[in-house]
Amino acid sequence: MQRVPMTPKSYAALKAELEHLKAEMPKISQEIGIAADHGDLKENAEYHAAREKQGMVVARMGIVEDQIARAQVIDPTTLSGDRVKFGATVDLEDIDSGKEVTYRIVGSEEADIKDGTISITSPVAKALINREIGDEVKVKTPGGLKNYEIADVKWL
Repeated sequence: MQRVPMTPKSYAALKAELEHLKAEMPKISQEIGIAADHGDLKENAEYHAAREKQGMVVARMGIVEDQIARAQVIDPTTLSGDRVKFGATVDLEDIDSGKEVTYRIVGSEEADIKDGTISITSPVAKALINREIGDEVKVKTPGGLKNYEIADVKWL
C-alpha cells in the first residue's frame, strides 16, 4: 500500500466527511423503505433515486476510507530548515519576470492553486523538493519553461 502524505487539517476533514457519510446511511435506508412501500419498484422513481443516492454515498465512503488508510500525516509545524520538503511554504521569484509567487506543498487530495497550495506530485513541487534557499530551479510548465529562485522556505 502506497502511503500518501497529508496535513493534519486534511486528515481531520476526511475523518469528518466519513462520519457525515456514515450518519447519512440510516436516513437513506429509511428513504428506500418509504419509497418501496409506494408499490411497483419498476416504475418507482423515488425508490430508484434513493438507491442511486445510497450507491454514491457507499462509493464515496470507500474512497474516503482508502484515503484515510493510506494517509501519512505530516505536521508541517514540526518541521524546520531551509530545504524544501512536504508541507513547506516556498516563496519563489521568477528569474525572467521578477514576479514573486508563494506555494505550499501539500498532498494531491488537498491541493488547490486558488489557495496557493500545490500537490507534491506537481511538476513545480517535484522540482523544488530537496532544494534550498538561493537555489535556481527550472520547471517545465504548460506555459513553457520557468526559471525560479527559491527566496524563502517557511514552516507554518
